[in-house]
Amino acid sequence: MNARRFEVYGTVQGVGFRPFVYRTAAELGLTGWVANVNGHVEGEVAGPAGLIETFADRLRSDAPALAQVRRIRLTEGTRASYGEGFRVRHSVPASSDPAAREIPPDAAICDACLSEMRDPDDRRHRYPFVNCTDCGPRATIIDDLPYDRIRTTMRAFALCRDCAAEYADPGDRRFHAEPVACPVCGPRLAWQDLRGEEALGAAVETIADGGIVALKGLGGYQLVCDAGDPRAVAELRRRKHRPAKPFAVMVDGLRTASRLAMVGATEESALTSPERPVVLLARRRSRGTPPLAPQVHPGLTRVGLFLPTTGLHQLLLDDLARPLVVTSGNLSDEPIAVDDAEARRALSGAADGFLTHDRPIRARYDDSVVQFTGRTRITVRRARGLAPAPLPLRVREPVAGAGAQLKHTFTLAADGRAVLGPHTGDLSDLASHEAFQASYRHLRHLTGIEPRVLAHDLHPGYLSTQWARAQPLRRIAVQHHHAHVAACAAEHRVRGPFLGIAYDGLGLGDDGTLWGGEILVADLTGYRRVGRFATAPLPGGDAAVRHPSRTALGQLLGGETLGSPRPYPWLTRPFTDRLDPHEVTAVTAMVAGNVNCPRASSAGRLFDTVASLLGLADRVGYEGEAAVLLEAAAGDTHAVPLAHRLVRVDGLWVYDPAPTLADLLARQLGGEPVAPLAAAFHLTLAIVTADLAARAVAEGAPRTVCLGGGCFVNRRLLTEVRRRLRAQGLRVLVGGQVPVGDGGISYGQAAVAAARLTEKE
Repeated sequence: MNARRFEVYGTVQGVGFRPFVYRTAAELGLTGWVANVNGHVEGEVAGPAGLIETFADRLRSDAPALAQVRRIRLTEGTRASYGEGFRVRHSVPASSDPAAREIPPDAAICDACLSEMRDPDDRRHRYPFVNCTDCGPRATIIDDLPYDRIRTTMRAFALCRDCAAEYADPGDRRFHAEPVACPVCGPRLAWQDLRGEEALGAAVETIADGGIVALKGLGGYQLVCDAGDPRAVAELRRRKHRPAKPFAVMVDGLRTASRLAMVGATEESALTSPERPVVLLARRRSRGTPPLAPQVHPGLTRVGLFLPTTGLHQLLLDDLARPLVVTSGNLSDEPIAVDDAEARRALSGAADGFLTHDRPIRARYDDSVVQFTGRTRITVRRARGLAPAPLPLRVREPVAGAGAQLKHTFTLAADGRAVLGPHTGDLSDLASHEAFQASYRHLRHLTGIEPRVLAHDLHPGYLSTQWARAQPLRRIAVQHHHAHVAACAAEHRVRGPFLGIAYDGLGLGDDGTLWGGEILVADLTGYRRVGRFATAPLPGGDAAVRHPSRTALGQLLGGETLGSPRPYPWLTRPFTDRLDPHEVTAVTAMVAGNVNCPRASSAGRLFDTVASLLGLADRVGYEGEAAVLLEAAAGDTHAVPLAHRLVRVDGLWVYDPAPTLADLLARQLGGEPVAPLAAAFHLTLAIVTADLAARAVAEGAPRTVCLGGGCFVNRRLLTEVRRRLRAQGLRVLVGGQVPVGDGGISYGQAAVAAARLTEKE
């Protein structure tokens, strides 16, 4: 008789791993035990040597769908336990190997639980909190590890006899499912004085009558209304102070999703995955398409759809039989509400009623957002369902990345992996900053990662930078655009030098100026700038970001002088004549006197400029809106490129946009419609990018290209840039798991810090 001790590391708690080990050992006739220990699983198994080898192989090959097995360690067992059966022992809190602790993300309701919830003969019929080892809340309810009910927010709900029997039955899919519950012993819905079905009915009636409901979801409150009711959606925009940013729409299944939008195989896989992110899809315009209110995604050709994440969402959709706007339960850029009292304070003016329940939310997780270019996934927001699943990262000494200012995340990294925290939002006020700090403390506690080094952005005005400088840790400053391309390189495990192309709004350069259209030769430890966009003033600084017309005036009046004439006044007059003359006068004076006009080499601000010149956006309600409208205007229109020019300045190749803008204005004045002009700008920028890359490679740059920055969320730009770079024989990479925009900055910061520390050893 042989005995072996096993330790399994990875995402192996909260995913049905112990029940899986139990069933595997029982099937093979082995004896022993298994337990959660700290953040991993370990145990002992006894029996014939060949069967033990089979058992060890199956730990990896047959692991549950939600599990991620990263390492298995086998040693000699302490004693053979033949004849004692196999059992699941009580979890063992421990302090050893804290870096191995991984937190399972929440998982959407599975088909088996959905079937039970819809079965009138099942005891969980229409129970909104149905779950099992394959689905349900995880990260949002965990207080501590090892993962047991007593260390979750479910500890207040004592199991009834039937649930306790399922929990203890090795043959049941709820065997050691910690959030297990039923109508007898689990959480209950509430709507004022109503409970259960009556509470749900009140919410359904409110939405059907055109009202707005604040719903307590998995990772925070959500605001819900009828997506086909123009008045309801318009009222939601008014109350939420969200005039234009598109809303996500929840649909009851793939059939409805396919009637509303173009759903390919990759999009279908994402929509139905346990992560259930919002997927950005091309909107259908065919006859018979269920109507969505125009206010859902004003001016855009793409819509964000997702399928129900919980039984509660599914019940709402079943009862209402219509798509629903399901958006973050917050006002403007505030953090999503999670506490019941906080939600009522923050959302009382936005909601006509509250559909809540008595299971506390321990951690704030908004909905994830993804899109696809072909088979390539682009993560726009990494949150519920995706975070806090770990990502690979070569790191020895524990480090953290503090993130940027917009689309904020943080990263904790140790022991060969990085935990990218959930999307916080924009660190624009005290509430968002406090939400970030609370999330950081909670995830640091759960993972056991205590960083010794903290990486942060160069910009001293970012709240994340100010927070980092107040921490009693060694600090490493990382340039914004280096972090962007480093995030892509680290995700794809690029170890050598690479060519980095970073296009975004604004980031502080190491020369003290604002960057945003950058060509870098880099590795994870450092970089050198080999190309850039020409600079232009931003009249009013941050005010120019909110007013693309100001950015356009800055380009036309004060763009970097590189030998090309600026567009002639007769070309610009149609643009300036439709603006407020006081604004034109004020901006002209500001540019002429260089008053509050920081200069920026920004690709994102050039998108703003073109959007304003084409009359698509002179003022915006959210960051990136002008670029989104410009992409929507371009659609699939055939394009003829605009004029463009590269010049050599101080050893760098610089894109001079003056000829591009002059050509755009001339073609506009000649009567060319907006769509082909918007498409022409996208094509021109792709041609310019390919030319900048070709010149860098000709001068010795690596042939591996890493793309980063929020501009590459633009599908048309990304597709054309990749096609042209690949045509040059270059290897082109873009982030898939890590957000390509500022949500990936913290991961890039952690990667740079880890590489620099390793280099010093």
